[in-house]
Amino acid sequence: MKYLILILAIAAITSIALGFTLDVHYTQKLIGFGVAGLFLIVIPLFTYHNWKDKNVQDYMLTKENLDKMRDNQRKKKH
Repeated sequence: MKYLILILAIAAITSIALGFTLDVHYTQKLIGFGVAGLFLIVIPLFTYHNWKDKNVQDYMLTKENLDKMRDNQRKKKH
């Protein structure tokens, strides 16, 4: 999965770079497809790949997590 994400990211960035450097009549399409691919395909895949095995509740500010943070701060002070 990470290789697929890497290949798609390189392809999107290459498309954007070629759009800026080449002087052909479809340069705006190269840039547009590169940006669209980056933001509609690569970033969601990257986010899913990094968050798939994590518990979202661990990152939310719930009462229990706030109490844990306060306890950790108290332990560090002593």
